[in-house]
Amino acid sequence: MNRAVPSERAAVASDADGKRSKTRGGGTPCHVAIIMDGNGRWAKSRGMPRVAGHHSGAKAVRRCVEAAIDQGVEWLTLFAFSSENWRRPEGEVMELTSLLKQYLRSEVAELAKQGVCFRVIGDRARFSPELRAEFDRAERETAGNHRLNLTVALSYGGRDEIVKAARNMAHAVQAGTLDVEAVDEQAFGRFLWTAAMPDPDLLIRTSGERRLSNFLLWQCAYAELVFMDVLWPDFDAAHLALALADFARRDRRYGASVG
Repeated sequence: MNRAVPSERAAVASDADGKRSKTRGGGTPCHVAIIMDGNGRWAKSRGMPRVAGHHSGAKAVRRCVEAAIDQGVEWLTLFAFSSENWRRPEGEVMELTSLLKQYLRSEVAELAKQGVCFRVIGDRARFSPELRAEFDRAERETAGNHRLNLTVALSYGGRDEIVKAARNMAHAVQAGTLDVEAVDEQAFGRFLWTAAMPDPDLLIRTSGERRLSNFLLWQCAYAELVFMDVLWPDFDAAHLALALADFARRDRRYGASVG
């Protein structure tokens, strides 16, 4: 089953459709999700090792969090490490997990100071006990914050999430705790890692690639998509502002007819 989410955050997702987010006046998206792509290419273009791109990418995360707060975003979800990334060379995986540990140890206090509530979604079991303890600590120390809900997807795969949710829902039906006639989209959403989170209004992908790469497949059914040519380590407040401005110009109808 999913990890519990503080009840204060659940209220954000409580519109008539259950999980569909509502944007506020002025066109600011409530929930922005970002596929942070291009660290390796950024490093290669400068004749640097890939790990240098990941380190610069971590700095871009800080800029993005600060910009999201300044621009009124309430939920920010970052795709940091996919389930497929475990297939990368062992040395790079070790560098990535080491960087993640360093980031949590150095940034959690600052996140708490800025009023950021931090959480992790994904298959935590694949990480070391030490790193899982860091996840728990970061979530515990920021749990009472409401200025920005920052979710980081780690060892995450959208298809894997859906399969696990379907399996857990089947177990619930089998155990008699869920009536099969009560199975609908809203009920299914409660078995996802993103339970009690609003669905993304806007999905941004950097580096010029134009695909979802197995990220939030269920949740992004009605998200607006923005693809940007900037490599992630160069992403800053101005890029986020451009994406938000693009979003504000769009007419979101959720399949409803026009006129």
